[in-house]
Amino acid sequence: MRIKLMIICLTLLCGYAKAQTRGGDSSPPMPKEISAELFDKAVALIKEFEGWHDPKTTPGYVGYGHQLQKGERFPKTLTRQRADLLLRTDLLRHLRLYARYGRDAYLLATLSYQIGPAKLLGNGRYPKASLLTRLERGDRDILPLYLSYCKWRGKAVASIRKRRWVEYQLLYAER
Repeated sequence: MRIKLMIICLTLLCGYAKAQTRGGDSSPPMPKEISAELFDKAVALIKEFEGWHDPKTTPGYVGYGHQLQKGERFPKTLTRQRADLLLRTDLLRHLRLYARYGRDAYLLATLSYQIGPAKLLGNGRYPKASLLTRLERGDRDILPLYLSYCKWRGKAVASIRKRRWVEYQLLYAER
């Protein structure tokens, strides 16, 4: 079963890459060049800070923070290998949403993975984030804004602030 799932995911990813190079497919584009180094850093950061989610203790989440969608089911024992593949698939989906931001897409995708894309991109409930507006204007001084995404239930949390600082240093400040 695991092998079948991995083959399906890899086939879908390869097919998506081919469709993008030919101009087919209406989904958002990927960054022109996916940096394996930045992608792996983002995966490692998420694994480190999300930790392992067991559906018994964190209902609605499995693996490294994958949010279960309506009708989605997983076996009671999710392997770390399958959870890693699930994380990478989710992160690629988030990366596509921010492809137009180039290398900044990795930082935005990592943030979006935790807080959800609606809080950044905006929707009927949330306005578009000023973080995105600032990046679109070419303003690279985003640290204070980025660190402001450290709240849970309206209160600032030190561990989330630390996470944002590490994400910023590894995925944004080095460039």
